[in-house]
Amino acid sequence: MTERARSRVDCHVKVLDDQVVERAKRAGLDAIVYAPHFTRYPEIQQEAETYSSDELLVVPAREVFTGPWHDRKHVLAIGLEEPVPDFITLEAAMAEFERQGATVLAPHPEFATMSLAESDLHRYRETIDAVEIFNPKHLPWDNREARSIAESLDYPPFTSSYAHLPRSVGVCHTAFDVPIETEADLRDALEDGVARRIVYDNGLERVRTTARELGHLVYENTWEKTDRFFLQGLEPTHPHHIAYDGRFEDAAVY
Repeated sequence: MTERARSRVDCHVKVLDDQVVERAKRAGLDAIVYAPHFTRYPEIQQEAETYSSDELLVVPAREVFTGPWHDRKHVLAIGLEEPVPDFITLEAAMAEFERQGATVLAPHPEFATMSLAESDLHRYRETIDAVEIFNPKHLPWDNREARSIAESLDYPPFTSSYAHLPRSVGVCHTAFDVPIETEADLRDALEDGVARRIVYDNGLERVRTTARELGHLVYENTWEKTDRFFLQGLEPTHPHHIAYDGRFEDAAVY
């Protein structure tokens, strides 16, 4: 297909407002996948619908935090029919994604203590649809390892800005060789292994993005985590929250 026909998607962002939408449009994106932390899925869906337009598709998703705090494994799910909480076992999350027929992505594999390991990717080969091979929050050797893992296990690749800050949106994207105008189009492209290119810039702006996002990661895992655990009470995506009606009590890790 021609460059003009290719659909450009930032497959994972954490922020969404008018500034983010304008930045995504300036970057030439056709779609973004919106999956904020600790936000219940119905709220994510509502926000995504509010900011979607003919110019930019916003696809709702959930990055579910599985496992205990010292061995956290993040999994990104698109197309959920029912909410899935954080802080449940990886096994329970994967079983629920499979039951709901969700599209399942592996963000930032083998990164720090918050990612799926190569052994997990091998174990859930029939459930996971694509593996992220470039993330601007990674250092170069992290991206090389992610690419190597995806290639060795024959996973289709994707990339995302993993933007926790509006300025990061669109710094890289996945270019699919099919038109993507709906959530179903994106899910089909990811699940069917449609031809794609991983597009990013390794220049100075990428270095600045990495520095900014790593700085935010430190904040997120120090003051923000303290505030959330000790000052705000039970997270809305905790399995013990009343919204889940006790369905995930047995799968909760704490």
